[in-house]
Amino acid sequence: MQNLTPSDKGQPLWWQPGAKLPSTDPEDFKHALRQVGQPLYIVKLKDRWAVGRGGLILAEFETNSPSQAYPLQAHLPSLHPENLGDPCFKHRHGLRYPYVIGAMANGITSVEMVSQAGQAGLIGFFGSAGLLPPEVESAIDRLQAVPEPIPFGFNLIHSPHEPDLEAAIVDLYLRRGVHLVSASAYMDLTDALIHYRLKGIHRDSQGRVVCPNKIIAKVSRVEVGRKFFSPPPDKHLRRLVQKKLLTSDEAALAAFVPVAEDLTAEADSGGHTDNRPALSILPIMLALRDEMMAKHPYQAPLCVGLGGGIATPESTAAAFTLGAAYVLTGSINQSCLESGTSPKVRQMLAETRQADVTMAPAADMFEMGVKVQVLKRGTMFPLRAAKLYELYRQHDQWESIPSKQRETLERDVLRSSFQEAWEQTKAFFTERDPHQIERAENDPHHKMALVFRSYLGRSSNWANSGEKSRIIDYQIWCGPAMGAFNAWVKGSFLESPANRKVVVVALNLLLGASVVTRCHWLQTQGVSLPVDMVRYTPLELETVAAYLAGTAESK
Repeated sequence: MQNLTPSDKGQPLWWQPGAKLPSTDPEDFKHALRQVGQPLYIVKLKDRWAVGRGGLILAEFETNSPSQAYPLQAHLPSLHPENLGDPCFKHRHGLRYPYVIGAMANGITSVEMVSQAGQAGLIGFFGSAGLLPPEVESAIDRLQAVPEPIPFGFNLIHSPHEPDLEAAIVDLYLRRGVHLVSASAYMDLTDALIHYRLKGIHRDSQGRVVCPNKIIAKVSRVEVGRKFFSPPPDKHLRRLVQKKLLTSDEAALAAFVPVAEDLTAEADSGGHTDNRPALSILPIMLALRDEMMAKHPYQAPLCVGLGGGIATPESTAAAFTLGAAYVLTGSINQSCLESGTSPKVRQMLAETRQADVTMAPAADMFEMGVKVQVLKRGTMFPLRAAKLYELYRQHDQWESIPSKQRETLERDVLRSSFQEAWEQTKAFFTERDPHQIERAENDPHHKMALVFRSYLGRSSNWANSGEKSRIIDYQIWCGPAMGAFNAWVKGSFLESPANRKVVVVALNLLLGASVVTRCHWLQTQGVSLPVDMVRYTPLELETVAAYLAGTAESK
């Protein structure tokens, strides 16, 4: 931002107040910085910084001795949260704010959470991963029945061991008119994903290509991001046309669109993650965006947002300063009242510190060695899950495990005999994917994997339902952002999980990001204010709304 201190010719600028004189009161400074929709001016008053609002900026040549005018030291333009991020992304999805509530599986990102986000001008994605089509369809019914249309989307997770389930979810979305998905955990593109993206693509009356179904990809590897920012590969198109899932005309138009127009660079996050540092992954993905836009003449621009670690005003401001089109939050939303988890989990999350997380085997990609980031404080799940994977790697069947270890697993982890656990697992896969049962009956190693996966899968359900007898086995997806958030809100009304609501959290982060950014702009102009003047602490929703509307009154 241009420094409005004296010009190269030594001519100072002056600020002439309007109705109010400049103030040195720290509370007036705080109030002015939070009035993000209005400019403010910093002047010197008796060797102290003073803040002014309104009035006029004057050049020296206009008057030799301005009446009631002060030498201008710094000037801050407005920075409303509505103006953060990329306007193209907000327009594309009908948003007021560039803020995404990420999809957390098993309905943790609940219908209520998605609805509240949409009504506030944000967008949320229902956490459909891990749920069967009837459960997902119930959520579609509820969100499509909201009286006033709101922006929302649904998760579409890569299911390498359950391709039929992935295809069934896509069929459901197409049948029910779900036109936006968050594609997560994809290591490669699938026929089901391309089917969703291209179904219904056509040219309008002006000859423009219209693709009704949109994808926001969540990736942490540039090679995967490149696939999403490229047109759909021919090999998928040929198979989909052969299966009559796409027409020849739809396949022909695929060359004009990317698989995804929006991509979330996923840094160190809860759940599936590669633990990438945000400061390196976002610039890499932004460079990829520029490369792919130069290579392909897409009608619409590509956008890159940032998720993973977004938990404080400073991290939110940093994301936008780095060039993020939007921010995505995950772990912190799980601690909010609207999340589809239990009060016990919310309390555990509210007590989490930055280092209270670790990696553990993932239920959905157990055999592949894929890991998810989870809470380790207050639960033995990470240790037990790691032991199960170690045994799976070392032994080709349950009977090969030493008897003492088997006894320990049956007593402490499975809490049943292996055979009883297998019968429960069979019942689950009878409804979800019967092919897995047939394979397991002929492959004892796969049978053992399914039983171990059953423990991993149920551990998340125990946490969500608050099963008291299984607290020690809770699997709680969580990244280090949770600890950063708790440190920020300590001592405020948001310290208690009973007061955490997703919109209150989101708007505080956005308003705080604008305040933090404006404070940085002051520093670039040589004005350094005391910490107690510039620190942004959480505000009640009514106060935040007043600042966003420009109606907040100074105290």
